[in-house]
Amino acid sequence: NLLGVRHILLVLSGKGGVGKSTICTELALALRHRGHRVGILDVDLCGPSIPRMLRVQDRAVHQCDSGWVPVFVGQDRGIALMSIGFLLERPDDAVVWRGPKKNALIKQFVTDVAWGDLDFLIVDTPPGTSDEHISTVEALRHSKLLGAILVTTPQ
Repeated sequence: NLLGVRHILLVLSGKGGVGKSTICTELALALRHRGHRVGILDVDLCGPSIPRMLRVQDRAVHQCDSGWVPVFVGQDRGIALMSIGFLLERPDDAVVWRGPKKNALIKQFVTDVAWGDLDFLIVDTPPGTSDEHISTVEALRHSKLLGAILVTTPQ
């Protein structure tokens, strides 16, 4: 399902609270403003904040023949978004899962979301250097990974 995605960017940090989700959101909005087709994959499973940032936290994910259909943002439906936040019963529910279940969902997000044609897919990762990062990179190993943005703070 990533065949139509031209470039993939990972957004990473060594710790939480540095603004990864904000950077992802602003980067997606800026790329969309420039006319690009953009998607955001929110694999921050314990803190899925992008649906709230883009004011679509009340939307639902649907199935199609090729997998899950991402939630589209804006009147022009210019940004495609997939997040565990859409799969929770309530947006503030905690996700308390062990590694294998998290890794399986990340793999499913990469393989089973019908992204369509995108110029950029921005991947918002959880803080730190956990199994989720390894699972994400392994799942994207055969894709067009453009690079990574490492978000840091000066302290």
